[in-house]
Amino acid sequence: MIPTTLDRMFFVNYIRSYLIVLTCLLSLYIILDLFTNLDDFSGRGFTAMLVHVFKYYSTRITQIFDRLSEFLTLLAAVFTVSWMQRTNELLPQLSAGISTRRVLRPILFGAFVTLSLGPINQELIIPEIAEDLNTPRDDPNLERPTDVKGAYDSTGVHLEGVAGFRKEQKIVGMYVTFPENSAAGMIHLSAREAVYIPSGDGPQSGGWMLYQTQTATDLNDRPLPPNLERITEGKYFLKTRESDFETVTRGPNWYLFASTPKLRELLAKPESRRQPQVAVAFHMRLTRPLVGAIFLFMGLAVILRDQNRHVFINVGFCLILCAVFYVAVLGCKYLGENDFLAPALAAWLPVLIFGPFSLALFDAIHT
Repeated sequence: MIPTTLDRMFFVNYIRSYLIVLTCLLSLYIILDLFTNLDDFSGRGFTAMLVHVFKYYSTRITQIFDRLSEFLTLLAAVFTVSWMQRTNELLPQLSAGISTRRVLRPILFGAFVTLSLGPINQELIIPEIAEDLNTPRDDPNLERPTDVKGAYDSTGVHLEGVAGFRKEQKIVGMYVTFPENSAAGMIHLSAREAVYIPSGDGPQSGGWMLYQTQTATDLNDRPLPPNLERITEGKYFLKTRESDFETVTRGPNWYLFASTPKLRELLAKPESRRQPQVAVAFHMRLTRPLVGAIFLFMGLAVILRDQNRHVFINVGFCLILCAVFYVAVLGCKYLGENDFLAPALAAWLPVLIFGPFSLALFDAIHT
């Protein structure tokens, strides 16, 4: 069906409302966060501080948008419809025999377009700038030591360390443990320093160069594991498959910046850490478009269910109902991450409960 002039006008009104809400909320967050943490940006000169602020928030807005994407769409749609009611743009069309759902068609189209921006940002943009998102605001040059969480490599090696330095890709006080089923049996290595060498940077690449290494047992008369090479006395090269510097030092919520295919790969590994949390995050990625649609249908249904009620009262009821739904989503997420519910059920339960309810509300709109 060819869009009419009114369709184009309502679509433009929705996009304008969306951009206004987006700009206001992002600006408000940046201003509050900046002035709350101003000390972390100061001390580098005025020009350097401005550059640091720009670099920090230019990447951080993708994370903020990821958290607010569905809420922004809901607010834009509610404001657009509420303004149509307030300016009596809806009543003449209903009097002319045009149904409410037909009037809402361009707004729904615009809402589904903006809802798709959330998954696009999550899958294509955030994984590419995950390293920048993990950079502390008070350490833009990555000069301070970071915690080492440790990691298991698929070769069977376990890596731990005392402190890491991102700029040099270096771990101070690294401890390496080979399993009992390795070629030389269980081996414990302790290196004063370990530097990660990316793949393709020479014959010894794609692993860790261990310096001033000490062993709990004498390795001179024992075969070394196939992924361990002795360079000189006290210097070894450890070949790893997945355990690079980021893997060893990443924080507990690092998987939130990964793409959905990456989460699927992590679930296929039985040794993956934080398995319930990763599983819940994976299933919530699948239900995210449905959650956004439920937000939208419930909000518009509340706004249009009783058009004789004051518009601000309708908006208040809309936000309360959507807040209840959001709390239910967070509650099910908590239950899934702590093994009270299966991860798939924790992600899909709010959709199964509120999905039919939202469709029934939307279907009950007076036409």
